[in-house]
Amino acid sequence: MFNNKNAEIYVPDSTPVDQALARTTAICFAAHQDDIEIMAYGPIVEAYGREDKWFTGVTLTDGAGSPRAGVYERYTDDQMKAVRAVEQKDAAKVGKYSAMALLNYPSSQTKDPANKALEEDIVTLLEKTGAHIVYTHNLADKHDTHVATALKVIRAIRSMPVEKRPKKLISLEVWRGLDWLCDEDKTVFDTSPHPNLAAAILGLFDSQIAGGKRYDAAALGRRLANATFFASHDVDDCDSMSYGLDISELIEDDNLDPIAFINKYIENFKEEVEKRIARF
Repeated sequence: MFNNKNAEIYVPDSTPVDQALARTTAICFAAHQDDIEIMAYGPIVEAYGREDKWFTGVTLTDGAGSPRAGVYERYTDDQMKAVRAVEQKDAAKVGKYSAMALLNYPSSQTKDPANKALEEDIVTLLEKTGAHIVYTHNLADKHDTHVATALKVIRAIRSMPVEKRPKKLISLEVWRGLDWLCDEDKTVFDTSPHPNLAAAILGLFDSQIAGGKRYDAAALGRRLANATFFASHDVDDCDSMSYGLDISELIEDDNLDPIAFINKYIENFKEEVEKRIARF
């Protein structure tokens, strides 16, 4: 199915792979194991326990280069890859994903614009799922592999016939929040439901948390902050919220430059700040 012989697909409920992919209604392409659980809890919980909605996750990299400490300090890259794969599959099982694809490319290949094999694998998954909504990293993220992943997804979709492309492409927040967006530019996800599930799927990535980075607490804290600070003069509608940016224009207009696209939103923010200062 994939160009990379090391790629694999895990189906938590043991449904045949083709059926698990075909029932997918939303799919998320992320760079690393745990990125999905940090940025896409909104889409995950929207499908949780439903029969009419199914979420599928995809990680592009193999996790070999992750920092390690504590019990993982002496782990080799191969050992870390194995641990992170198990953690990602456990999260998929607890989150009741339809399927979890681990493409297992080295990070260097993910960041290589010339690597068309990875883009072809993304297309394969898009064709087999037929998902109308696709999620990925945002173009203003400060992690190189995250931005490279978003660009891979955009290029892959652009290589598809227009009539077979997904309807929506939404970018999400990991290594830079999207609270800086003007409110009218934000896509908002209510991440309040099942707070126990939100904590559980983040907490499964022990190799990252024990390595000295409390991604679990930070992600939950960001969602709480987003909900609290979203509207200054209104009572909160939810206790937890994540943000996205709709980047569907980039798969509707193949000539639209990603830099020009994201600059439009940066300019919107700049203009809003300047107008507020000028008023007083």
